[in-house]
Order: sequence, then structure tokens, then C-alpha cells
Amino acid sequence: MAATKVKPTILVILLCFLVTITLSSQPSLASQPSKSNRPSSKWAPRFLGRFSQPPNQQQQQQQYRYETKYFSQRLDHFSFSELPNFPQRYLINTESWVGPERLGPIFFYCGNEGDIEWFAENSGFVWEIAPRFGAMVVFPEHRYYGESMPYGSIDVAYKNATTLSYLTAGQALADFAVLIRELKRNLSAEACPVVLFGGSYGGMLASWMRLKYPHVAIGALASSAPILQFEDIVPPETFYDIVSNSFKRESTSCFNTIKESWDALVSEGQKNDGLLKLTETFHLCRKLNKTQDLADWLDSAYSYLAMVNYPYSANFMMPLPGHPIREVCRKIDSLPDGTSILKRIFEGVSIYYNYTGGVDCFEVDAEDPHGLDGWNWQACTEMVMPMSSSRDVSMFPTFDYNYSSFQEECWRDFRVKPRPRWITTEFGGHDIKATLKDFGSNIIFANGLLDPWSGSSVLQNISETIVALNTEEDELEDEAASTHAKLESGNWVFDVVVETGSPLDVEADDEAVETAVVDAVDVEEPGVDHLGSMGDEGLDMVGLESDFEEVMGVLVHFISNDCIGSDGSLSSDCAHHVDLRAATAEDPDWLVEQRATEIKLIEGWINNYHQERKVIFNM
Repeated sequence: MAATKVKPTILVILLCFLVTITLSSQPSLASQPSKSNRPSSKWAPRFLGRFSQPPNQQQQQQQYRYETKYFSQRLDHFSFSELPNFPQRYLINTESWVGPERLGPIFFYCGNEGDIEWFAENSGFVWEIAPRFGAMVVFPEHRYYGESMPYGSIDVAYKNATTLSYLTAGQALADFAVLIRELKRNLSAEACPVVLFGGSYGGMLASWMRLKYPHVAIGALASSAPILQFEDIVPPETFYDIVSNSFKRESTSCFNTIKESWDALVSEGQKNDGLLKLTETFHLCRKLNKTQDLADWLDSAYSYLAMVNYPYSANFMMPLPGHPIREVCRKIDSLPDGTSILKRIFEGVSIYYNYTGGVDCFEVDAEDPHGLDGWNWQACTEMVMPMSSSRDVSMFPTFDYNYSSFQEECWRDFRVKPRPRWITTEFGGHDIKATLKDFGSNIIFANGLLDPWSGSSVLQNISETIVALNTEEDELEDEAASTHAKLESGNWVFDVVVETGSPLDVEADDEAVETAVVDAVDVEEPGVDHLGSMGDEGLDMVGLESDFEEVMGVLVHFISNDCIGSDGSLSSDCAHHVDLRAATAEDPDWLVEQRATEIKLIEGWINNYHQERKVIFNM
């Protein structure tokens, strides 16, 4: 390995990077006492934002051309009861399709938990590559979202547990399968291959559909798909730890201000006229009823900022500048001395909620503009994704995952009891490496490693056809590739280096880096025992017997990785399903190469499909 000069800032930030993507320890899901005023049964963050703006339909239709159609869909695919059908909306474009005679492929996006036009607008990659493949493009809407509402209206569909009972991932996948078969039949395209796409929850659906309906689709691109965020497969603190470190790497003082603001918020709210004062400070449209509403509003902003921390301006969740977390922290840190913590927080989150300056006041109890309200039902039934916030790493209030309390909330809100093990029963999750290797094929798991959902996705290659794309990976061996996803050792290295300020200006070969880090922390080589209590299943899943040389190998790799800038900063390009976004001139080389790899893999799936049927496919 050629020697490379390592700046102290680069190595310190690099070690922080390992902390953000670690899977640390495996806590039990048993009820734990809450350590703060925050509810101990904190629900999993939505993939999309209740407080973000709705899509601009006029802009969407100008950017991507499609027809809007409706398919009469069964309400219950798994019984023979005669229930009323509902109209499932789907968007379709056949302009580039080469037709059934040439077995033109069908690119099928698995609709998420919201208005399908919004996802179509923000999945430019699918539209951009369709002409190259001569592909039809279809964006179906997920049942119970947008205009695809059973029972004729959202009021009736969301009325109670009985009417909501057909809102499940399994029913949604059956919708997609039925729609695909009907489209192919109507277009005489039964032999045309289908490629699935999806990001976030849609990415989960894409991967699950490939496993459940391999005869319907030949492959799936699952971007930012946290299929392991169930039961105790990954630690519940993973999400909030990654969000927190995204802020900490920009500014420690910003991180500390946010961390201290929760107590300041509670303290202010307990004063006489405190809620009125908070209403004024945060420019709310109506008087605040309780501090928790404001805390949730802030929590949402920080979480979604971490998801869409793109290096260029974007309009996915909200109109935002490039590097929005950097801009938030810059605003928080730049205010004059003596500015109150809560004033700093307001100015910071205004970057998220009011970057364009067109909002006069804010609604902290606003209805979801994307039609996402059904997600609360899904989270209370089968999409039970444990979350917690750690005391030391997280900038959020400390809370433990408390299933008993969560169960009580779900019963109170919906009169339903969660089934936390159903998703892993239906789709798998435990021992995912062996499951995918033995039973899966043609799935791409794409992740930006600064995306807070990446900690619960598949981050290593499983086989030649189950591929993980996480920034650049070519130089990593399989064992080293899995190390960055779980190294608890990064915690103590980072903490001690930051506290001591130890000089780490060394040549980046394995021996020198190892010596410098060991000297800095003044400990013996950690080996397996220093990795934390992943548990037998966690270690078996990645098949890794880690030692310190492997840790150093991963450190050295990421020093040269494009996720680390020349100034030692981590790139914001590694964000939430960034590969599905439309290409821009600002895209880094690794993202361009990742998309090229995705295209090559999809091309291989289609060519193999055609070759098996003795058809020559000319791109």
C-alpha cells in the first residue's frame, strides 16, 4: 500500500464516521425505565416528513411525462370474501418502451407510504435510464395513501381497526403483483421482464417482492432499505446515533446546543406563561398545548435533515440548500454571545422549515401533506421498528425502547396489538446473510453510509447476485467491508482521541496507523472482546472474527474514500437513497460510478433473462 499522509482532522473525523455507522451493542427489547421526560415508547421516525411540504404537481408533470390511470384492485387478496374493490392509482409512461415484440423491460417502482406523484418526481434515476433500456416506466401508488383509498374516502378507510386492517405490506405487494400481471396481459407483454425499484420503505418492498414473487420480477434495486430494523437484529439506538453524529461532525458546539436544548425546552414550558413564550419564540401559528408537540417538531427536522443532507440544493422533503446540516449548524453557532439556546434552535431549524422565507408562522400539529397518516397504523401493527436514544452518543433526549408502553399507545390509538415478529416471519431478517444467499438473487442494496437508515440495511455483498453498494467498495475485502457496519471499538477510539487531542500525523500504512491509535488511547489491542456485545447471531450474520488489523484496514480505506473530503470532512453525498435522485453536475465520482454499476447489473439481469429465452437484446 502506498504511504499516504494522514491529517489529524481526517483521522479524528474518520473515527467519528465509524461511530456513526456502528451497530454497537445488542440490548434487550424488554421494558426499560425511561431516563428523561421523553416518552419511553418513542415511535420510529417516519421515512417521510409530516411537517414537510406537499409536491408541486405542475412542476412534476413538466419534468416527467406520464399518464395517470386507475386499476380496480381487490381489498383483500388473501381471502375469498366479497369486499368492495378500490381504485389503485398508477402513473405510466411507454414513450421509450420498445414493445412486447422486442421484450422491452418494465421498470416498476414500488410505491411508498405517500402520494405517488411525489415519489415519481424524486426518482429521476428511473426516468433517466428508461430510454437506454427501451423500458416502460410504472409508478403504482401504495394502498391507503394518496388517491388509492379503499372505501371511497380517507375518513372511512381510516375509521377504525377493521377498515384499516387491510393496510399491510403483504397486501401492498399483492397489489403490485396483480397490477403487473394485468398490465402485461393487457399489453400482450407477458414475456417482458420486470425490474423493481424502491427507496426507503419502497426499497424494503422492492427487496421483499423479489423474494416473495421471483416469478413476477427478475430483479430489484432496493435503495436505503432498512430491512433489519426489526426485533433485536440491530441495536435500537442506531438511527439516532447516526443522526447525532451527522451534526457532531459539522460542529461540536452545534451538537451540544441541540443536546442541551431539550432541558431548556422543558424548563421553559413549566414556567408561568412558558408555553406562550415558546409559542412566540418559535413563531407558532397557535398557542402551544404541550412541550412534547414542539419537541416532536424539532426531532422531525433533525432526523429528516440527516436523511436529505445532499451536497446540492434539493426539494425532496423541503426546499433546502446544499449541505443543509452545515447551514443549520452555521446558523446556530453564528449568533451573538448571550443568545439563548432556544433562540439559536429556532434560527437553526428555520433553515429546514423556512429556507425560502415564505412562512410567517409554523404549525407543529399540522396534518401530513403527503398523505402519510397511515404509517402510524403500520407502525402499530407490523412495521414495529424499535428505537432508542443513547445517553452519550445521541444529541436527543435519552430514552429506552419500551415495548409495553408502545403496546399500550397502540391499543389506545387504534385498539390493536402490535405483532413485532410478523415482518421477520413473513420476509425474514434474522440470519439474513444465509437466507439471502440460499434463497435470493438479483437484488442490489444501495446505501449512503451517512443516511441514518443505513445502519439497518444490508451493507455487504452476500453473493454474486445479492450486491451491496455503499460508496466505493472495490478495495475492501468481504470481511473488512462488514467491519465498518458494527465496530464498537470506534467509540472508545474516537472519545479518547477527541478528549486528549493526541497528535495523529502519521503515514497511512497499517503499522503506523495502528501504532498511532494505540498510543493515543493507551490501551492494548482490543480484538474481538472490545467490539461490544453484538451477540452470537450478530457475529454469525457478518461471519467476521475481527482483529485490530482489520479495524486499521477499514480506517485506511475510508481515508481515501470519496466520502471524506480533502479537508477531512465527511461528504454529504452519502445520504438517503441519493442514487435514485436525478443526476446533477455536482454528483461526486463515487455516485456516478455507483449508478453506472447499478445500470450494468440491471443490464446483466435483462440480458440473462433474454439469453435464457434465446433472444438477442440490443441495447
